[in-house]
Amino acid sequence: MDMSTPLALEVPIISARYARRFVHFMEKRGVKRNTILTKTGITDELLNNPEASLSMTQVLDLLRQADWLMADERAAFEFGKQLDLPCHGLLGFAMLEQENPRRLVSMIVQYLRVGLPLMDMELASTGSTFRLKLIDTWGVGDLKACLVKIYMGSIYRVSCQVCSHFTFRFDFPSNLPLQSWELLAPNCEFIFNANINEVTIPLKGSPARKDDTNLEFLVARTRRSQSQKRVASDETVQQVRELIMSQPGRPCTTENLARRLDMSPRTLRQHLANAGTSFRELRNEIRESFATLYLKDTNVSLESISEKLGFSDQAGFTKAYRSWTGQTPGDVRRKARNKK
Repeated sequence: MDMSTPLALEVPIISARYARRFVHFMEKRGVKRNTILTKTGITDELLNNPEASLSMTQVLDLLRQADWLMADERAAFEFGKQLDLPCHGLLGFAMLEQENPRRLVSMIVQYLRVGLPLMDMELASTGSTFRLKLIDTWGVGDLKACLVKIYMGSIYRVSCQVCSHFTFRFDFPSNLPLQSWELLAPNCEFIFNANINEVTIPLKGSPARKDDTNLEFLVARTRRSQSQKRVASDETVQQVRELIMSQPGRPCTTENLARRLDMSPRTLRQHLANAGTSFRELRNEIRESFATLYLKDTNVSLESISEKLGFSDQAGFTKAYRSWTGQTPGDVRRKARNKK
């Protein structure tokens, strides 16, 4: 199907979480929600539904409405920087299990293509340097610059663990001095009026683990040290971990996972035991990480979080979360809001 056809433009394909974050970003800049959402067909009910998706038409209407409100032409890039892997979806956590930086960059590209299909990406590499070209397949017209900047900001955010220097090329002009752009991405180069929208990423080696980054902290809670129990070396454990991440709720059982891995539940339990862990232990580690992410970074209700993570009721979730962390979900959410 031609992506630019009217039918394709009306298909819900983009998670509403992007619109929620964008509206929140604009509100912090003093723009009222009513002003942003007018004539977009996007309601508060839609924004607050964690399972909702938007059509390309709705996304473009939202960006078009906000584009003239963004007085600073760097705003779109700045918003993109807020789109780290958790913002692109909980499956983004699985990527950080990948220690090979080349493979990690490829996975980031594949994931963005699926999770945020507003532009296509063409990946090429020479030695240890990657070149990522953005391609407008929807024909977004005057919104192209805005979308490119959002993508570039997000690519910078999710790839900075494997690269300390980026070169951004844009096929549109800027009225700001380059120093203003470089403040957004230190040690990076910005080139405007180029004939391409492309970012060059020279890899610097193994992914950096920064204790002060939310993503690495949460991923660290979902994996065990290789020196302790060699979980990372066991392929079955990695498969189980990724399956749990993709569906941590009630359908996530030993029996269902074993069926998907084409083995018996007994064999699966034995594999996990040999690696020094269990289904229950892995699931609880991941549910704790996901719960913390929901509590700190979203407005999803405790009841909805409980259901998403497979608990029969909110009381059961609260009891489990307290046993994992020593804190109640309400305490964690209040502390996170007080810091904002």
